Amino acid sequence: MTNLINIGDKAPAFDLPADGGGRVKLSTLKGKPVVLYFYPRDDTPGCTTEAIDFSALIGDFDKAGATVIGVSKDSVAKHDKFKEKHELKVILGADEDGKIIESYGAWVEKSMYGKKYMGIDRSTILIDAKGIVRQIWRKVKVKGHAAEVLAAVKAL
Repeated sequence: MTNLINIGDKAPAFDLPADGGGRVKLSTLKGKPVVLYFYPRDDTPGCTTEAIDFSALIGDFDKAGATVIGVSKDSVAKHDKFKEKHELKVILGADEDGKIIESYGAWVEKSMYGKKYMGIDRSTILIDAKGIVRQIWRKVKVKGHAAEVLAAVKAL
């Protein structure tokens, strides 16, 4: 599957249930940069490290005016447990039907041990204050990623 979005495109709208019983909507974040990162599953090694890394830099993202949102197909209840267990500071959106994940091109064919299956490509999308996609990271390697994204936010 090809990426559905490209740099310079208007970011697809989203409205997702979020941890803590809230909602997160792109339309209410206009005027601020948004870091939208897609990850496979709560409380797995890479996903936990990524969430902790973004949380550790949340003060810097706040200073830059940016909102950081992690999205997976996990339920809000799972997000709440994950957030509490690791003291996460990022917003976690629950995209249980995967529509937003697909609209951002993060639902891809993967393979493990020779078997092909569909899954979430660990990826991050940087959306500017006007709702335009400014940067896309695909097949993210977790180490150093949050700092790289923060540098891109500061460069907007």
